[in-house]
Amino acid sequence: MQYIEKWDVFEVAIPGKKDGNPFMDYNIRGTFQKEDKVITVDGFYDGDGIYKVRFMPSEEGRYIYRIEGSFAESVTEGEFLVRNADSYHNHGCVRVFNETQLAYEDGTPYISIGTTCYAWVHQSMELQEQTLETLRSSVFNKIRFCIFPKFYDFNKREPITYPYMRGNGEGIDENLVKKDEKDRIIYPGMEPPAIDFNFNYYWFNPEHFRRFDMRIRQLRDMGIEADIILMHPYDRWGLNMMNRECCDAYIRYVMARFSAYRNVWWSLANEYDIIVTKTIGDWERYAQIICEKDPYHHMRSIHNCLKFYDYSKTWITHCSMQRIDYYRHVEYTDEYIKQYKKPVVWDEIGYEGNIHVGWGNLPAQELIRRFWEAFLRGGCAGHGETYLDKNDILWWSHGGILKGESSERLKFLKKIWQEVPGNYLKVGKGIFDEVVGVVESANDGSNYSNYEIHYFGIGQPAFRMLYFSEGEEYEVDVIDTWNMTITCMGRCKGTVKIELPQRQYMAIRLKRIKLV
Repeated sequence: MQYIEKWDVFEVAIPGKKDGNPFMDYNIRGTFQKEDKVITVDGFYDGDGIYKVRFMPSEEGRYIYRIEGSFAESVTEGEFLVRNADSYHNHGCVRVFNETQLAYEDGTPYISIGTTCYAWVHQSMELQEQTLETLRSSVFNKIRFCIFPKFYDFNKREPITYPYMRGNGEGIDENLVKKDEKDRIIYPGMEPPAIDFNFNYYWFNPEHFRRFDMRIRQLRDMGIEADIILMHPYDRWGLNMMNRECCDAYIRYVMARFSAYRNVWWSLANEYDIIVTKTIGDWERYAQIICEKDPYHHMRSIHNCLKFYDYSKTWITHCSMQRIDYYRHVEYTDEYIKQYKKPVVWDEIGYEGNIHVGWGNLPAQELIRRFWEAFLRGGCAGHGETYLDKNDILWWSHGGILKGESSERLKFLKKIWQEVPGNYLKVGKGIFDEVVGVVESANDGSNYSNYEIHYFGIGQPAFRMLYFSEGEEYEVDVIDTWNMTITCMGRCKGTVKIELPQRQYMAIRLKRIKLV
């Protein structure tokens, strides 16, 4: 009998019908039962006459299964055993915890330190392997990337595969195809005539999706969440002009194929509000399909450009945000947490780099400051890097190697994060030039909480005065978030003057000592 770990993938592959269009003409579904608990999942066609069903068990013990559908004349049945999760990175799926925080399914705290590599799985296999090698030694535990290829500045090479097979252009919504006076296709952000309609949008390309299977599994085994972007605006292959039937079939196919991986997150779109071919009704319909077809209820959200989506929607598990103001964004983290009562993840706060546009030429110091602001206010932030390259290989889209200075500072931030009691902070009271993260209130009239971090950001004070209540004693550390040092100032009580080096990006950490 086959054994697998809890939260791993059990897969059944069965030969079936090949005539007609196997992607659209036949169905396959699997029913998995443990005692009185029954879960039904859709399967998918993987080409070469093979249909597959995947299942992720969330409990230990014996499961029985039944695979059936119009894809074959017979029914397949079997059983398997699920043992405890003992792999190093196997903590189950990430879930919402305490309404506004995140944790793995086994209760292990999860603090998102993500990065963005939109098109890394569309690059050469050598470059993809280099990206994985970089990730292995990095701090990142989430990566955002697209299933559909991307056409944009610094990214105008064709992908190594396409999500659909070449064909006769079936599946295009002609109502969305607009032309100018020279009979050129008009599409926002494209260079006419840019759009290639020579695809059959009813016929998936299994080779393309198999590569994503491989990369998702590799990320999973490295402890990295795969934040999968289903749609985006940077299209020259007609993917945003598919008709409703093809769009819905695409969402269902992705759910059947990838949802059994524990490390998957769903992002309906990157910058949904500049995909002019979609309406709010379309996004809500896609969300309904995801909720119906993903029995594991992975993290779900949608990412903005100019305007936030309504994150109060019940299908949205967390706020996936991009700054909508150039200067002030992460500073609103605690307000958005209160407004939406959900975890806030800033998936784009600008990128460390030197390209020609403002979102991609931040100094590393500013990117790190934004991370600290989000962290201390109870949220999470995302990294990106856009340094010019003679071969146009920019991490933000292609992956490869990191050239900047922020990623090492994020390792230091993670170290501080892991030392926080309970691993979660919320915004506390501070004076106008600082942001303060606290764990819990002392609830005894004290001036400070049991644990606090006071961050001064771009300020460079030479000292700070602390006023401890009578009978209180705190351990005080001075943290240099840029130079990555922690200086212990010892135990302090009464009125204390804490000398600082008059540098930016400094912080003071207070840990209350419980006196006997």
